[in-house]
Amino acid sequence: MSSESIIRDPIAYADFERIDIRVGTVVDAQPFPEARKPAIKLWIDFGGAIGVKRSSAQLSVHYAPDRLIGRQICAVVNFPPRQIGPFMSEVLTLGMPDAEAAVVLIRPDFVVPDGGRLF
Repeated sequence: MSSESIIRDPIAYADFERIDIRVGTVVDAQPFPEARKPAIKLWIDFGGAIGVKRSSAQLSVHYAPDRLIGRQICAVVNFPPRQIGPFMSEVLTLGMPDAEAAVVLIRPDFVVPDGGRLF
């Protein structure tokens, strides 16, 4: 049994509320050859007060950069920025592993307003 299949200790709902997960639209995506693991640089528009934020995501198995533009995705917007090589990643793009552990993006089934918060 892998560690991913073990349910972690329960948390309070207030802990979940502290994580700010928003939907945004990818407005630009570029290969990130300088990353240690194959990755794509994303610019995601969360609209309103959040605006456009950058993210480095290991998506290159299933996604080509040009196919990501215009796609809505979900990301954590309240983690501190993280330097990934020469690129500053400002949000954590969310995904789930497929059967071979490659990332599959988390996204809404229908178009929703950018900046909408997961609840």
